Amino acid sequence: MNYEVLLAFSMATFLLSLSPGPDNIFVLIQSMGNGKKYGLAVVAGLMTGCLVHTTLLAIGVSVLIKNNPVIFNMIRFFGSAYLIYLALMVYKSDDRIQITKTSVNSKSYLALYKQGFIMNVLNPKVTIFFLAFFPGFLFSETLSTAFQFYILGFLFIFISSIVFGGIALLSGQVSTFLTANERTGYLLKWLQIVVFVGIAIYLLFSW
Repeated sequence: MNYEVLLAFSMATFLLSLSPGPDNIFVLIQSMGNGKKYGLAVVAGLMTGCLVHTTLLAIGVSVLIKNNPVIFNMIRFFGSAYLIYLALMVYKSDDRIQITKTSVNSKSYLALYKQGFIMNVLNPKVTIFFLAFFPGFLFSETLSTAFQFYILGFLFIFISSIVFGGIALLSGQVSTFLTANERTGYLLKWLQIVVFVGIAIYLLFSW
């Protein structure tokens, strides 16, 4: 078992979780508008959705790449190309972080959990990202591919839950910090670009 690969995966997941995106911004807005527990309900829904994507990846992709290095390398090449594409999209995007509470409606914990779950499960970009991200971090020659995908998935969920949960619990401080520091969006934007490009290079040269 290659623990260095798991450490690299964990660091990449942590940095990507910190980067502004629709999911963590939604958690922040709900926490600011309705309260921290409501933000945590969204986090729970989002992470449950990640479990669904992990299962689809473990069941589907593990069958395809088992004992087939050609398909495995094609998937990793696709992953590298897709991550470069994401980096380019981030580069072209606005670096301002938009936070507004005007559109926040009061909902129950269950309703927000369901919303977070549906946001994640029905987002094809999450499926594509998992397909691009996970295969390059398989870490064992003895464990089954499906089992490794589940380990990576639970590690991804665990780390993302900590970061997103922190955003929910510290929503007031996070909002104040982002509002007071205009360059934060710029720095986080380039952090995201560097992480995407770094993972893409790793996938290309770790074959």
